[in-house]
Amino acid sequence: MTSVPVWTLLALLVMPALAKARVDPVQFVDVTAQAGIEFRYANGASGRKYVPEAMGSGAAFLDYDNDGFLDLYIVNGAPLPGFRAEQEPRNSLYRNQGDGTFARVTEEAGVGDTGYGMGVATGDYDNDADQDLYVTNYGPNVLYRNEGDGTFADVTELAGVGDEGWGTNAVFVDYDADGRLDLYVANYMEFNVDDNKMCLHGRAGRAIGRVRVYCGPLSFRGQSGVLYRNNGDDAFTDVTREAGLYTDEGRQLGVAVGDYDNDGDPDLFVANDKTPSFLFRNNGDGSFVDIALPAGVAYTEEGADQPRMGADSGDYDNDGHLDILLATFQWQSNTLYHNSGGGVFTDVSSGAGIGQESIPYLGMSAFFLDYDNDGYQDIFIANGHLDENVKDYDPGADYAQRNQLFRNNRDGTFSEVTDVSGPGFRLEGVSHGAAAGDYDNDGDVDLFVSNSNNPCSLLRNEGGNRNHWLMVRTVGTESNRDGMGARLRVVSGDLVQTKEVKSSYGYLSSHDLRVPFGLGNRDRVDVLEIRWPSGLTTRIEDIEVDRVLTVIEERD
Repeated sequence: MTSVPVWTLLALLVMPALAKARVDPVQFVDVTAQAGIEFRYANGASGRKYVPEAMGSGAAFLDYDNDGFLDLYIVNGAPLPGFRAEQEPRNSLYRNQGDGTFARVTEEAGVGDTGYGMGVATGDYDNDADQDLYVTNYGPNVLYRNEGDGTFADVTELAGVGDEGWGTNAVFVDYDADGRLDLYVANYMEFNVDDNKMCLHGRAGRAIGRVRVYCGPLSFRGQSGVLYRNNGDDAFTDVTREAGLYTDEGRQLGVAVGDYDNDGDPDLFVANDKTPSFLFRNNGDGSFVDIALPAGVAYTEEGADQPRMGADSGDYDNDGHLDILLATFQWQSNTLYHNSGGGVFTDVSSGAGIGQESIPYLGMSAFFLDYDNDGYQDIFIANGHLDENVKDYDPGADYAQRNQLFRNNRDGTFSEVTDVSGPGFRLEGVSHGAAAGDYDNDGDVDLFVSNSNNPCSLLRNEGGNRNHWLMVRTVGTESNRDGMGARLRVVSGDLVQTKEVKSSYGYLSSHDLRVPFGLGNRDRVDVLEIRWPSGLTTRIEDIEVDRVLTVIEERD
């Protein structure tokens, strides 16, 4: 038998790994410290297992000062009974200084809410050309109006949007196409710290003994979400019941807005925890109807009520229909629903390659992004358990977990590339909220991840801009100023992409309002078509790439 040289054996072992690494040249690097972001989420825990402690919080990329660079707003928790802290936790605003660093400007901006924070939605609700902030809390929510001078004003009472339920995901959406952003606020469940339930789980490996855990969502009554219609006079009106959206049957966590039936108005998908999800179809007359069951998105393909957290919509196979992505609990599969058109969705999680791969993790946020700019939507999942003592009852689970990245194979399937996507994906944390945006304006999508009781993570994308790209900023005139809800169709040779302008999706977070399109090696965009919420359309041909394009809505 002929012997094989040692160097040949080493080559045979190393070459597959090198080949795999070359397949995915994009690396995510943790630049939190060098960017000057010092934030640690406080969940207020004292061992008493109040459920809000487990849920984490969100964050938002937004350009609040209109200087062309994305700033960062991070939501914090608050003390619960038994918790002690040297300083009162509060939300934080960091201004992007344009050189890769951020400066904390919370106090001067006036946005340091000290409520028990959950999520944040961004949108220009008063059409004055700057982004406002809506913060959801376990307790009264807060609306901050951007004054245009670097400061915000708390206008919650004036606007009438201080719902006192357990607010989770909120979204600005012009559901009635009147040119003003309305507001939908998802609510979770009725929980009172003064009536905290005791829930126990059998201790792992022992015949006797149980450990205390957080009570599940079915231990409490659900709460209805709230739809606020923008009156156009700095105030909103609660129209939940007349719009057909009032229901306390869910435990609402994630909301994904999108025109799922391609009829020109925005629909609402609501991810419920351990109860069937909702798909509220917009009837175009100010009302909605839940079609989740006939559409196939109320349950999994096995007919199960999954714990569902974060949600997003996106056209991952470039067929012109918005699909739905969901994050779910450990030992269960994250869910991908393919939109077949005609109001029908199919659970394709396993066949698409995101099912089995997600089972060992507890997914909290899930959203689409084209991290490598090849023109196809990839998937990011933020993972982290709820119980810090999970190993006492489940030795196979971890409290801190790695996040996951799935590359779109362009054939309806995905491949997990977490291991080859840089040191940022080797971090372990209790990751819940996450936001995507090009904070350094280099043409690729970066990530910010909020970690429970741990420092946050700013992950810079290095290499995504090796492919060509176009980023579109919409400015509405007849429509809402942000152009929220506008549908964009970009054609570049044989590549056709469809996306919508949106800010709030995933889990409790808001993202870059500019719409990014990866183009691969294509160096021109043949056509950009925009269908505005007003019904007007814009068509632009032969567009240069690798730039941000601002499009203003105009009548022909």
